[in-house]
Amino acid sequence: MQEANLTKPVFKKSGNDDFFKELHQEVQEIVLINKNIQLRIIYKSIFFIVLYFIFYICILLFGNRLQLLYLFYILTGITMILVFFNTFHDAVHGAVFKARKNNEKLTCILELFGSNSFIWKKRHLLLHHPYPNMQFWDIDVKQSDIVRIFPDSKWFQFHRYQHIYMWFLYFFYTLNWLLIRDFKDFFGIKDNYVKRVVNIPKAEYVKLFAAKLFYLLMMIVVPAMALEQPVINIISPFLVMHFVASAFGVTALLSTHADEDADFPMPPEDGIIDTTWAAYQISKTKDFSTESPVANFLFGGFNHHVAHHLFPAVAHTYYPYITPIIRRHAQKHNLSYRSYPLHEAIRSHFVLLKKNGSTENLFATGDL
Repeated sequence: MQEANLTKPVFKKSGNDDFFKELHQEVQEIVLINKNIQLRIIYKSIFFIVLYFIFYICILLFGNRLQLLYLFYILTGITMILVFFNTFHDAVHGAVFKARKNNEKLTCILELFGSNSFIWKKRHLLLHHPYPNMQFWDIDVKQSDIVRIFPDSKWFQFHRYQHIYMWFLYFFYTLNWLLIRDFKDFFGIKDNYVKRVVNIPKAEYVKLFAAKLFYLLMMIVVPAMALEQPVINIISPFLVMHFVASAFGVTALLSTHADEDADFPMPPEDGIIDTTWAAYQISKTKDFSTESPVANFLFGGFNHHVAHHLFPAVAHTYYPYITPIIRRHAQKHNLSYRSYPLHEAIRSHFVLLKKNGSTENLFATGDL
């Protein structure tokens, strides 16, 4: 299928007996009525943002001891991911504050991490959320030669080892985002999904470079000037910080869409999808460790991913209360709701890579 011939997919209209109407009404009446749960995400956001700055300041205060320099760089990186999961992601969906402008302001925290909030929002809201796992639309599973996801994608001999080497490449996730992915979204010509759905304002190009320059100054230049450490002792913990942050972040991202049972449908040529939007969402997403208080606190609702795709504008602090309702309605309507412990979800992704590394049955992802 050529990108130029793509027709924007349209979902089947829901009928009077559609399960989501019944589900939505129950969630509204039983769960969303509790406004105290909404306050939790505000407190949680403040906590993680303050914690990020505390760990960064500790780099400058205690970084002359090499062990502490590594420690606080790593803690800063982990907290960066926690802010992304628990604050930025919800703000993108307008789920932290009632006022839209306050959520918009909060999304600018991504610029503090060297990325561009405008392009991430467009990727996420216009390409991933409407069509998860759909080829030529979901940018998060865009095909790459490095690792094979789609059954009809080109196979290379090195794919036989993707279940091994991808676990090393995942450590470079945040560095790839910082140094490569954003630039591909802004300047890439071939198969540029983002530019197909949005025109990028000129001001965002300026913000792109300004954010990356500010981030590198903040994370490398300022510590190098403030500490009595050689530059190599600044760059090394900076890289380790990104390796650890990537491993932590990818753990959640891999566990929601890319398991051994996942499918990656082609968009219909006429653009008409023979299922409702809600049924499609529940069939292409999965949960992990929903009963774990630790996972609920750390992953910001990514572990309640079905609830997030069905109620994207709802704060993730509501999801532990919504998920049991989804599970019950899915069973009632014979829909495929899936949930695994985190370790099982990671194992399933490994199985997927290994199984699809053969010539017979393959799957590969580009930009996770």
